[in-house]
Amino acid sequence: MDEKRIYLEIPEFTGENVPVAVAARVMKKDKQFIRQGIIQGLLPFGVAFQKEGSSQYDYYISPIKFWRETGYVYSGEDE
Repeated sequence: MDEKRIYLEIPEFTGENVPVAVAARVMKKDKQFIRQGIIQGLLPFGVAFQKEGSSQYDYYISPIKFWRETGYVYSGEDE
């Protein structure tokens, strides 16, 4: 039986957080869409942490997860 194999070269990532503004631009959505999607768990490439005693959130968007979802490689140079 012939086995087919697909090889994928994974890009290099800096490990830097993808800014919400960059994610919004790439996805052609506004920043609030990205923030709410992360908070509600609908966008699997990021997490939101609510600061203790505050209504504000900190966001982390994983560059490799963002690439897997969108195909965009964040190099740390865009803002």
